[in-house]
Amino acid sequence: MITRITGRLSQLTADAAIVAAGAFEYEVHVPEFVRRHLQASINQEISLLTIEYLDGNPAHGKLIPRMIGFMNAAEREFFDAICSVDGVGMKKALRAMVRPVRDVAIAIEEQNVKELSTLPGIGAALAERIIAKLRRKMTRFALMVERDFPAGSDEANRGVIADAHDALVSLGHTPQDARQKVEAACAGGKKFKDLQDLLEAIYRREHS
Repeated sequence: MITRITGRLSQLTADAAIVAAGAFEYEVHVPEFVRRHLQASINQEISLLTIEYLDGNPAHGKLIPRMIGFMNAAEREFFDAICSVDGVGMKKALRAMVRPVRDVAIAIEEQNVKELSTLPGIGAALAERIIAKLRRKMTRFALMVERDFPAGSDEANRGVIADAHDALVSLGHTPQDARQKVEAACAGGKKFKDLQDLLEAIYRREHS
């Protein structure tokens, strides 16, 4: 299984990146938000984390292997989570993901059916199913700032951020308020050694 591809971005179509790697060119399908990010990288070397799947109908005996590419591990993990919901699947998730991961995660966390229903192919019934399955798993994605989540970034710091969010919610803050407090304390990419360190930073910020 191919989990990463690195090479020159030779072409960008409406739904795929054509990556020249060695003697081969690979078609890597990308969500719209990834495609927008790649627009400035034509003829430059890029690296995408990938998921492979088989496209087609087994009953008709024709299955085509395809790859989907992402800029970082968090985007790939979020896509996997969306695909785990009954009635979604790889192709529908790929078509639906026109918004950044953080925006979609916030809509799920806040149970915003109307917002999710604006995604291509995601009606109200499917939006409710996504919320029911994933809303308690969205904290790390709703707090996601692109520069904080490159492939190989500090998993421990992301865990501290998620734990602080959960701690504030348990103290009675709404998820939105908790997220704002954590984001304010983490502005500028500051890292914290543990949960207590981050909570103290939030407290100092509010009482300074």
